[in-house]
Amino acid sequence: MPSNQTYILYGGDISYYTGKARAYLRFKDIPFEERTATREVYREIIVPRVGWAVIPVVVTPEDHTLQDTTDIIDALEARFPDPAVYPLGPCQRLAALLLEVYGDEWLKIPAMHYRWNHNTDWIIREFGRLSRPDLSPEEQYEVGERTCRPFRGALPALGVTEATIPAIEASYEALLGELDAHFAKHPFLFGQRPSIGDFGLIGPLYAHQYRDPASGALMERIAPQVVAWVKRMMAPPAAARDGSFIADDSVPETLLPVLRRMVTEQFPVLSATRRAFEAWNEQHREDAIPRGIGTHRFTLEQGRANEASADRAIFPFDLWMFQRPQEHYAGLSGSARKCADSLLDRIGGQEVLAAPIGTRLIRRNFRLERG
Repeated sequence: MPSNQTYILYGGDISYYTGKARAYLRFKDIPFEERTATREVYREIIVPRVGWAVIPVVVTPEDHTLQDTTDIIDALEARFPDPAVYPLGPCQRLAALLLEVYGDEWLKIPAMHYRWNHNTDWIIREFGRLSRPDLSPEEQYEVGERTCRPFRGALPALGVTEATIPAIEASYEALLGELDAHFAKHPFLFGQRPSIGDFGLIGPLYAHQYRDPASGALMERIAPQVVAWVKRMMAPPAAARDGSFIADDSVPETLLPVLRRMVTEQFPVLSATRRAFEAWNEQHREDAIPRGIGTHRFTLEQGRANEASADRAIFPFDLWMFQRPQEHYAGLSGSARKCADSLLDRIGGQEVLAAPIGTRLIRRNFRLERG
C-alpha cells in the first residue's frame, strides 16, 4: 500500500474538477501535495504526460499519471477502500452515480454562466495570477484575458445565450433551494459521510459558485446550508470518515426534487446525445471520437414562466459518464431492482436509464474510445 507516500495533484483553485479531486483526497486522508498548474507546469509536466493542457492531473508515488476525476477517484478507491465513497445499497448507489453525472456534466451550464457573466473581471485576474505569478498585476490581467478567451467562448456551446440566461438562473436558484432543504436535515447527500454524488456536486458548487465572489454572495444569501456543506466537503470533519450512509438503502425524500430536476433537464439531452452519437458513429467508425459532434436543441424551465430553448453542442463524453448509472441499473435483479424501480417511479427517467447503451465507450490513454 502506498499510503505513506505522497501523491501530486496538479490543478488550481479556480478549477471546477480540481475542486472535486481535492475534496476527495482530503476526505480520504490520502497524503498529497497540490501544485498550481502554471504555464511552465502545463508545458513541462501536463502536456508531455497527457497530450494536451488539462487539469486536474494526479501523479502517483510510482510516477503513474491519472487524469479525469472519475478515473482518479476509481483508481484511488482501489488503493484506499475505506471509507468507501460508493454506497453499497443499490438505490443509494444509483442515486449517487446519477448525481455525479449531474454535477460533472450538467451543472457546468450555470457554473460557466455565473463565472463569465457575473464574475468576469475577478476571474480574469485569477487566471492571470495563477498562470503567471511572476508578472505584475497589470501584466497578469493581460495574460488572463488571453487565457480566458476559450472559456468565455465556450458559453454558446453549453447553451448559455441571452435567451437562456433567465432560465439558467431560475433553475440554478431553485436547485440551491432544494439542496438547502436537504442539507438542513443531512450533512451529506446520503447521511454522515460524502458519496461519489457529493464529489460530483462539489466541483461546480465550490470552485465556481462558492469561490467566485458574486456567485458566493448569492449562495450565502439564499442557501446557507449549501454553504455549510461546501465547507464540510472542503475541510471534512474527522467524524465524517467514521460516518455511515443512511440505513436500509434509503434515499431521502429531500433529494427527490434534485433528482427530478436532473431527469427533467438532463435526461432528454442524454437521450438525444445517444441518438446523435450512434448516427455519427455509423458514418465515422474509423475516426477518433471528437469532443463535440454537432448541435441539438435543449429546453430549460419547461412549462414555467422562464422557459427557454437553445442549441447546444453534443458531447459524447456525457455518454461515458452516463454509462456508469446505466450499467449499475442493468446489473440489478430481485429486490435490488425493485428498490431501484421504486426510486425511478418517484423521479421518472426509467425509460432513458434502461435504454440500450449502444456503442460502449471507454477511456484509454486519456482519450475517449469505443470499447
